[in-house]
Amino acid sequence: MAVSGENSSSGSSSSSFFTSKTPILGLQLYIVIAATVVIMVVIFVLIFLFLRLNRASKRRHNGVKSSSGLLPLVSEVIRENKISDLNEISKVNRFAKKEDETIAILRKETPEVIEVVSGGIKGSSGSNESSTSRSDASSAISGSTESSNIGWGRWYSLKELEMATSGFCAQNVIGEGGYGIVFRGVLQDGSVVAVKKLHNNKGQAEKEFRVEVEAIGKVRHKNLAGLLGYCSEGAHRILVYEYIDNGNLEQWLHGDVGPVSPLTWEIRMKIATGTARGLAYLHEGLEPKVVHRDVKSSNILLDRKWNPKVSDFGLAKLLGSEKSYVTTRVMGTFGYVSPDYASTGMLNEGSDVYSFGVMLMEIITGRSPVDYSRPPGEMNLVDWFKGMVSNRRGEELVDPLIEVQPPPRSLKRVLLVCLRCIDMDANKRPKMGQIVHMLEADEFPFRSEPRLVQEKDSLIPRLLPTNRVQLAAKDGMGDDEQKPRGR
Repeated sequence: MAVSGENSSSGSSSSSFFTSKTPILGLQLYIVIAATVVIMVVIFVLIFLFLRLNRASKRRHNGVKSSSGLLPLVSEVIRENKISDLNEISKVNRFAKKEDETIAILRKETPEVIEVVSGGIKGSSGSNESSTSRSDASSAISGSTESSNIGWGRWYSLKELEMATSGFCAQNVIGEGGYGIVFRGVLQDGSVVAVKKLHNNKGQAEKEFRVEVEAIGKVRHKNLAGLLGYCSEGAHRILVYEYIDNGNLEQWLHGDVGPVSPLTWEIRMKIATGTARGLAYLHEGLEPKVVHRDVKSSNILLDRKWNPKVSDFGLAKLLGSEKSYVTTRVMGTFGYVSPDYASTGMLNEGSDVYSFGVMLMEIITGRSPVDYSRPPGEMNLVDWFKGMVSNRRGEELVDPLIEVQPPPRSLKRVLLVCLRCIDMDANKRPKMGQIVHMLEADEFPFRSEPRLVQEKDSLIPRLLPTNRVQLAAKDGMGDDEQKPRGR
């Protein structure tokens, strides 16, 4: 009994010890002990979390170390240049994204696949070749990291072109047509360019954009306007050409140039020959060949030395070597379109030859293809021209603004070229390469034996058929300067 009493007294004393009040806010001792333990645990947890976070932060800066220990850490140099590298990568990704958008536009509903090669443009058809060419083109473009030379020329941002043209202001307009407006622009490097902003009329801008880039994106010829680059942001379709600073042929032929035209006969022949060379390159120097489909004086740009450059390929069509023609919707400018193309819709390079012949008549006469201010018999240039030649009045066809009249042989040669180009039988029209040789020739070969004056004159009213045009050229060229022509 005594022992149990002692144990109970000792238990009660220990219990009273833990329940005794302390000086700390009058709290009991066991509460103070428990609070101290909790606080220490919280402190340890916070210290542990801080160490973990600090360690994770160091890992993010130093690189992730693999479990095997084989991957090296990122060096200090790379880490210091990390921000600049990310900026460069973002630029490349942005340009690649724009390029992908442009490639999608160019390939949308396009029957031919254009593959740029060193010698010009190569076309391919068929599903297998098309898929191969497209995949190769995509990989080549996606692998490019130079923003100044991606795909077909350089990609320009809309902001860059807006700055170059002062926000596409009217003061910088240098030309306007049915499909777009051409502005003069000055880039940040000081170079002057022609910026063609296409009208966004129900997909026509996208179609013309695709055609122009495919047709002459990589073509370089001294008589073709060079395409430098493009812009395709949102609904905007813009083409950037080299700037030709002397206007176009139409302005110099039909504008107010004073009593005497600065276009002498020699300059006019230089323009005609250079234009023929450019078209001959499109027809015979490329595969597939390019049919311009809108050859006219306003599309012939001139530099300060009167060198011509064919421009505006928005209506161009590609014609493979396996095809003699392509059936398409009739497009072009009234007065220049060949009758066979207008009636059948069958397009080939002969259509360009006809248009060139009309433009050559325009160069000789200084008259527009269709002029309703003229008398009824002179409204249509082609009909009036034929009638004048048939009536042996070729000298009267020359533009009166030309101060020095052309040599008779040169005039007769060019008149014959015109008549051959506008032959109603498209198969009898010469090729553009042949036209170049005809315009460059000093004189046509002619018969050395004399012929009766009456026999020569009887050929002139029958100049229109092609075989007789050649015969008249051979028989009558050299005699004008030797003796007067019989009437």
